[in-house]
Amino acid sequence: MTMPRLRTVVLVAGAAVLAKRAMRRRINAAPLWPMPALDEPTSGRGRLATVTRKVLVTERTEPAEGVVRLRLEGTGLPAWQPGAHVDLVLPSGLVRQYSLCGDPSDTDTYTVATRLIEPAQGGRGGSREVHEQLHVGTEIEIRGPRNRFPLVDSPAYVFVAGGIGITPVLPMLRAAEAAGADWRLLYCGRSRATLPYLDEIEKLGGARVTVVAEDESGLPELGFLSEVPEETAVYCCGPDGLMDAVAAAMPAGRAPHLERFSPAATAGGGAFEVELRRSGRTVAVAGDRSVLAAVRDEMPGVAYSCEQGFCGTCQQRVLEGEIDHRDELLTDAERTDSMLICVSRCAGERLVLDL
Repeated sequence: MTMPRLRTVVLVAGAAVLAKRAMRRRINAAPLWPMPALDEPTSGRGRLATVTRKVLVTERTEPAEGVVRLRLEGTGLPAWQPGAHVDLVLPSGLVRQYSLCGDPSDTDTYTVATRLIEPAQGGRGGSREVHEQLHVGTEIEIRGPRNRFPLVDSPAYVFVAGGIGITPVLPMLRAAEAAGADWRLLYCGRSRATLPYLDEIEKLGGARVTVVAEDESGLPELGFLSEVPEETAVYCCGPDGLMDAVAAAMPAGRAPHLERFSPAATAGGGAFEVELRRSGRTVAVAGDRSVLAAVRDEMPGVAYSCEQGFCGTCQQRVLEGEIDHRDELLTDAERTDSMLICVSRCAGERLVLDL
């Protein structure tokens, strides 16, 4: 082979390698994974939602009445920051979200805690499965972590936590303390026995921690929030009623940072049609039904799990129509052309999905 020809071959091969790497980077950065130009409609499986890792339950404790704490060990666990959560893929296939409450510097371990919630209290079986089936030696899959509740830089913080809502807040307290920031915590619940990590928190914060147990002193007083200085960041996690009350107590024009893991409204709007472009079908979505329910009447194999807009399993690409987003997961970029059909709806009369 002559030298000019050899040089040409090398240049072409090098260009092909660079093009392949560029395409791989583009695919990896895509908001939907796999990319939707496929024979089968797999665009609804979000990349971050479907990357799973196996972890082993190596420790199980009960840090409060009705609460189970699990230590999960694995290799190559992604780094995380205070406020992050992971999806636990439970033995039954249910997917549930739990805040990480351990030490971010421990790269081989995640720690989660969950309170048992009975059906009469709105439980849907996930917490009971954690309490009854996850023991030391159990191997499970996790997804994530994701962080929709990041701790912003601030010279001062006010934290309000209700019961198990302390789990995302606990790493924040440690981080604020390590940074030398001014912070205080209002920690409330039904009783002191139901408050996880109470001893650790009181040792960490001392007089900066105010504990309000309903069986001792009733509901917490939130009037002090109206006088919180502008430079102070306010964080709250707990029951919806507590978070709504915190938001209402804030000074005019200001809002707290909130972490919600309760179901979003799936209904509450007019009826509309959804065209399933690839399958050539059209389904009607009544005002009291979700898009997911209507679609599964025609396509029972469409994947879903949490039905709350958190896990991303039901993410679908939208080809046409205006979306009424009601999820707690998608980024602004993803919202331009995709939706979580378990909770989000159509803002008009018609949607076209890549199904």
